[in-house]
Amino acid sequence: MSTYLPTIRQLQYLVALHEHGHFGRAAEASFVSQSTLSAGIRELETLLDVTLVERSRRVVRFTPLGQQVVEKAHALLRQAEDLSDLVRAAGQPLTGKLRMSVIPTIAPFLLPRILPRLRKERPELELFLREETSSDAVESLHHGRVDCVLLALPFPTGEVEQAIIGKDRFFVAYPGDEPRELPEEIRPAMIEDGRLLLLEDGHCLKEHALAACNRPELRGATSMIGTSLHTLVQMVDNGLGVTMLPEMALDAGILNGTSVIARPLDSPAATRDIALIWRKNSPRATDFDLLADELRTG
Repeated sequence: MSTYLPTIRQLQYLVALHEHGHFGRAAEASFVSQSTLSAGIRELETLLDVTLVERSRRVVRFTPLGQQVVEKAHALLRQAEDLSDLVRAAGQPLTGKLRMSVIPTIAPFLLPRILPRLRKERPELELFLREETSSDAVESLHHGRVDCVLLALPFPTGEVEQAIIGKDRFFVAYPGDEPRELPEEIRPAMIEDGRLLLLEDGHCLKEHALAACNRPELRGATSMIGTSLHTLVQMVDNGLGVTMLPEMALDAGILNGTSVIARPLDSPAATRDIALIWRKNSPRATDFDLLADELRTG
């Protein structure tokens, strides 16, 4: 008696449904019709003789067994990706498809400088980008949705390999009509309670900024939050407070068109490490080392 083995495609459909929680969105992400995805999952359930997904008009809910199967499916799909990567790595380095997640406090400032040169110098590289918060990007990496992640450290990443791209210094941004004369560098003690504007939860830059100040009371004293660094700059420019900006954002011209004044933060922890990370024992480690080199020279 032979045992039925699920196909890679069926497992991909199941994982996509778990990720998106909706048949239509899962089908769109899988580049198939909703009926095709639904039929693939039903066929999987029929041949395994189990119920993996409870369906209703409003909710898609995975059974306890379905949750376990999804976790196993993630592992199997990662191994299938590694098999494909092993073959690809045997050919010309840094070619073919490569999926990379980049966090929002890096993507708009570093990538416009890097991508044109990569397209010119590495024409055989197909780079697919996802912009995600650090936690979502790390989850995507470990679940095999992306091959590598460009993010800022320190951040809990699990078991990964990493290549440090460089250090990014923090600056404190003040409105142009700040009444007091600002020194060349800003000590954390000079940041007044209730004036600090930070990114919303989920952005590692918020934690890095608070750690750089080493003033726990600032967390509770934050008066407003922003959804992006560009939003924070506009809030500062309109006199709503002060914020922390990474140097790469300043270099990219984030203050252009504003009267905002930025001064370096005088603190031993006033930097974040920009790093490229990937799964341990990836057969494409050489590709990622080469990509890190490209990012450093950008």
